[in-house]
Amino acid sequence: MRTRPTLSWTPTTEDLRPGSTDPGPVADALRAGGVLVLSGAGISTESGIPDYRGEGGSLRRHTPMTYQEFTASAQARRRYWARSHLGWRTFGRARPNAGHRAVTAFGRHGLLAGVITQNVDGLHQAAGSEDVVELHGSLDRVVCLSCGASGSRRDLARRLEAANTGFEPVAARLNPDGDADLTDEQVGGFSVVPCAQCGGVLKPDVVFFGETVPASRVGRCRALVDGATSLLVLGSSLTVMSGLRFVRQAAQAGKPVLIVNRDPTRGDRHAVTRVALPLGTALTALADHLDIPVADSTTA
Repeated sequence: MRTRPTLSWTPTTEDLRPGSTDPGPVADALRAGGVLVLSGAGISTESGIPDYRGEGGSLRRHTPMTYQEFTASAQARRRYWARSHLGWRTFGRARPNAGHRAVTAFGRHGLLAGVITQNVDGLHQAAGSEDVVELHGSLDRVVCLSCGASGSRRDLARRLEAANTGFEPVAARLNPDGDADLTDEQVGGFSVVPCAQCGGVLKPDVVFFGETVPASRVGRCRALVDGATSLLVLGSSLTVMSGLRFVRQAAQAGKPVLIVNRDPTRGDRHAVTRVALPLGTALTALADHLDIPVADSTTA
């Protein structure tokens, strides 16, 4: 069953609780250990990847591709792959920032029960975090919708380059799902390459809007919530149910939910605190407070 995409939510009075600038409760939770991290697009903005719903977020100007549109229309796939191919040149060069490195440091010091990320950028792993559950998949991989074969996005990029010699439009902006803003005129007759094994349709190995997260992956995440002492949400508005359900699960189990996000979130009503500070600043300060060294960008 496919779900209808949720792109926005309307906060109620209960949702609009003031944020705090005191990271103390988060420090206490980390000190106790067993913290499960749930990260969203906000943790990657300092790496040059925009978020969806924050100030200047991409949803103010851009409607993401849905699963239904991608599978139903060859023209939609041409538009997606043209934009994504161009965006990959920047997206694939993004590097972890202080927030990603702090999460890695917390994990290496035994404070975390795991990391679930809603992001598809692979930056937690690039920073050195291990056993990260990629809730929505990864843009590093592609999969064939016909035969199920999977492959490297870098290999696909080389094939697309060869099939589209001279494709060098200037994009307006990069989006958090890895594509770039192009007009239909800029997309032009971009050539989409098929699966090298069966000739089928290739799709990035990510969960599109309107597509469901695989049940086995959801089960793994639920097990992590069950085993955690608390849940720490980093940079997610929690608008999408795929992440919000884990906040609700933790709260229903009586486990503290802590959120670091500058703007109100759909999960605030379930949280004991929301720290309204930039993630890099807040997480680096937390590491300093706990006397945990954070690797710099050259050693992560």
